Amino acid sequence: MTEGAIAALAVLVWLQIKHLFCDFFFQTPRQIEMKGVYGHPAGLSHAAQHAVASIPVFLLMPVSAVVAAAIVLAEFVTHYHVDWIKAVIGDRKGWTVRDKEYWRGLGSDQFLHQLTYLAICALLIWLSG
Repeated sequence: MTEGAIAALAVLVWLQIKHLFCDFFFQTPRQIEMKGVYGHPAGLSHAAQHAVASIPVFLLMPVSAVVAAAIVLAEFVTHYHVDWIKAVIGDRKGWTVRDKEYWRGLGSDQFLHQLTYLAICALLIWLSG
């Protein structure tokens, strides 16, 4: 396995770990509650936590500061809007943890976040190659 492949896998592992902690350990009840209110500071702070926690990937696969900033900003915007859309739909439909639709929404939300991480890895691989 090449050093680049190992670095790319390390990036993906880091993004998975930071996602676990930012979404399931560090997220506050207020952040969860306010995700469906567009522009609310609590939802914005949750997306910012994710974006900032992604910065260490650039130690594994270095890029210019401009590229790093663009990736972090893109993750922030993407994460925020994925969460906001899920919250709006769930709130409008009144889904709770007892509803299969709630779990489908959560699964879809998590899937989209994982696709974001794969896109980040693919971009970093492309830039390093």
